[in-house]
Amino acid sequence: MRTEEEQVAAIKSWWKENGKSLVLTVAVVLAGVFGWKAWQQKQANDAEAASIIYQNLVQAVAVSVQQGAADDVTTANHLGQQLKNDYDGSEYAKLGSMLLARIAVDQKNYDAAMKELNWVLENEPSQEMTSVILMRKAQVYLAQGKPEEGLAELNKVSDEAFKAAALELSGDLQLAKGDKSAARKAYEQALLANSDSGSRQLLTIKLDDLAAEQEG
Repeated sequence: MRTEEEQVAAIKSWWKENGKSLVLTVAVVLAGVFGWKAWQQKQANDAEAASIIYQNLVQAVAVSVQQGAADDVTTANHLGQQLKNDYDGSEYAKLGSMLLARIAVDQKNYDAAMKELNWVLENEPSQEMTSVILMRKAQVYLAQGKPEEGLAELNKVSDEAFKAAALELSGDLQLAKGDKSAARKAYEQALLANSDSGSRQLLTIKLDDLAAEQEG
């Protein structure tokens, strides 16, 4: 067995050879830990800030929709752009862009609405949000009198949860095209896929209107 002096000498020798690298390793680990905590804190702060801006945006949009106030529209556009510029990776930025598209549609500024909806698609939305955006694009095309383009967007909607709504919108687009037979078929399929009583009632009205037109 080593004597106490030999053990001390061995420790000193090991520390001389490995001490610097050990200190460096500890420093790197600590820097990583504190860096991770700082990053987490920044993420939390950014999320809170984005949330506040988004809440203000929702309020501005609500007022602009109800009252049509130009100042509130300007405020909403400013807040939406701030979200996109400062927190572009957040869900709040995507939701904000969707609200800006809503305002643009209300103002019949369809090009601006398309720009906002396309921005969301370019920023990795969830599958559900993607389906919503595609359907809103189809609605904008319908408002523009471009049913073919709208149908092309609807063909990309694969989420089963939106099947009934997509079929109804497809019927609206087919009707805008002048293809009443295709519109009727889409409405009938939507009726079969839809369990919501209010939506079913509206679909029934649309089918009855089509039948009346064809009889007339």
